[in-house]
Amino acid sequence: MPGIILFPSPACDPVVSAWLDQSICAILLDVEGSTTSIDFVYKVLFPYARSHVRGFLKRHGSSPDIQKDVAALRREHLEDTRQNLSPPALNNIEPDSIVSYFHWLTDRDRKSTPLKSLQGKIWEEGYAHGKLCSHVFEDVPAALKRWKEENKKIAIFSSGSVLAQKLLFAHTTSGDLTHYLSANFDTTIGTKTDPVSYQRIANAMRCSPSAIVFISDLVAELNAATSGGLRTLLCERPGNHPQPSNSFQVIRSFEELNFAQGT
Repeated sequence: MPGIILFPSPACDPVVSAWLDQSICAILLDVEGSTTSIDFVYKVLFPYARSHVRGFLKRHGSSPDIQKDVAALRREHLEDTRQNLSPPALNNIEPDSIVSYFHWLTDRDRKSTPLKSLQGKIWEEGYAHGKLCSHVFEDVPAALKRWKEENKKIAIFSSGSVLAQKLLFAHTTSGDLTHYLSANFDTTIGTKTDPVSYQRIANAMRCSPSAIVFISDLVAELNAATSGGLRTLLCERPGNHPQPSNSFQVIRSFEELNFAQGT
């Protein structure tokens, strides 16, 4: 049966190696906690967007793209208010009120599509001005190269916008890695805890769900991907958040993933 075969490492090494059979056509990667450290996201990217949003809106607030994001944030604010979540007040006279709401959403790590869209545009300026350089774990560039050479499609599924994903992989300390990627998906295709999102991704990639392996640091996402028919691996990286008890196979480096012949 196609899937993931696990071979234990020597007794002195608790890490296991995941051998994926040749029926796997695509590798779908989470970003935060899988390819990229959580610290980079929460201690560099989020604070940068938070501290630059006010000036960014003053410079670009008349842009149709930015107005679209702000309008969507206002609709989200109405829903938060309806649900008695006590968001900061918004008004049409004081533009800084949208900044307060942006901060409020960021503090809650809300997987909000307009929030993520606006963050991506702020980071785009930061990368363009040389203020940002993104982090990926040391094993990531070589793994992406190896999988690409093995004719595997490599895609990203992140709550961050497609723009933010492309910027991150284009400006790493290891150089531009975007040429290894076949596709990028964000919350416009669905949330990461909805099995339907993974079925949509499989359709978009023209692969059977069972021919895709999804790698994430979050059990809730892996549960959804499994329900959507994908193969799954739990990624444990330094600084990742502890996960609830689960039966997912664990990897700690992309070096542990290999494709077995003749299985």
